[in-house]
Amino acid sequence: MTTFFEENRKYFIWAAYLVAALLILLWLGPLIADKRPARWVQSSISGLLIGGIYALIALGIVIINKASGVFNFAHGYMMLFGGLIFYSFFSSSGVTLFAAVILSVLTVLMVITMTHWRDILKPRNLIFGIAAIAGLTALLMLPELTTQLNILPGRGWVYVRAIIGATTGAMLLGLIVERFTIRPLIGQPLFAMVLMTLAIGRLLQGFIQLTWGSVEIPLALFVNPDGSSLTTIKLDGLKDALGGVVIIQPGLLISFGLSLLAFGAFVVFFQFTNVGLAMRASAENQRLAQAIGLRVRVILAVAWAIAALLATIGGVLQGGATSLSVNMPLLALLAFPAVLLGGLESIGGALIGGLIIGVLQEWANLLFPGTQAGTELAPYVVLMVVLIIRPDGLFGQKRIERI
Repeated sequence: MTTFFEENRKYFIWAAYLVAALLILLWLGPLIADKRPARWVQSSISGLLIGGIYALIALGIVIINKASGVFNFAHGYMMLFGGLIFYSFFSSSGVTLFAAVILSVLTVLMVITMTHWRDILKPRNLIFGIAAIAGLTALLMLPELTTQLNILPGRGWVYVRAIIGATTGAMLLGLIVERFTIRPLIGQPLFAMVLMTLAIGRLLQGFIQLTWGSVEIPLALFVNPDGSSLTTIKLDGLKDALGGVVIIQPGLLISFGLSLLAFGAFVVFFQFTNVGLAMRASAENQRLAQAIGLRVRVILAVAWAIAALLATIGGVLQGGATSLSVNMPLLALLAFPAVLLGGLESIGGALIGGLIIGVLQEWANLLFPGTQAGTELAPYVVLMVVLIIRPDGLFGQKRIERI
């Protein structure tokens, strides 16, 4: 009898999975039938739109994992920090010359010295640094210069300044984190780096509360030129067929489109540029990449800068769709199931995983209203089921170690 069960173990396991799935369907069947088709379409569309932001967050986590093998638990706080940097540039009446110069100098200094501090003494780097500081400072001061000279006045330059300021701040954050916290731990146990990312998250949380406080901050990003809210999109033509009106929030729709645009831009960068090729080589084997002449330290610094930039984009889009609050880092916890679901090393899997988690979250909120089933239970239940069947995720790579 024991031999029979051992030989047919796979079939018994799949039979148990099938029975469990049937029991779940019998349990959820009445709840599913009780909802009108319009509610399901509404939840599915909302889930896809939210999932686009999850996918962008998951992409930043995947980049760090591919580059250094570390799960970045500080990604959520990097999102909030980047979003608040954007808010500061976006809502301020102006940027002082001193602040613009300091931000420019720090950023350029970190870029020039990615390999070693003495690189700043090279004549070529000095010339590049001075030109970059002057150009970046001019871009940050652009709204003030155009206002004083009456050249293209208007609020559009504020968006430009906010984008440039947030991009600069995000890159500076990523480079600082890599230089002073991750790089000293190279060669140490991987668990030490994971704990360091947790410490970075707590440090950013304290800095955020000291600087901006703990109050929820609205980010009026997706509004009409006069400041009024955008008109919601109603699918009235399907009202009779679906038994109700499906409403699409324009802020979520714009956030979804920009998330896909940022995702696509990174994929093009990763696949078709020399830096992206170097990142792919380093992700496969750091020692081999270093042996053929690639500067692995620089590549890691670039990876952290890109991850911080993606986190900032996600924070700005989420803040524009809802608001900037201390609960934003929890979104990264929802992106972790998306990362594992798609596969730890799969960029395409991050997109698919994010969309799936977003839809499942909204479906769970529809079936169990008034509970936390959507945000706290459904993503992790689905993740557990998928990992039992496919431990490497939907698109993860299977690695075989020979001994």
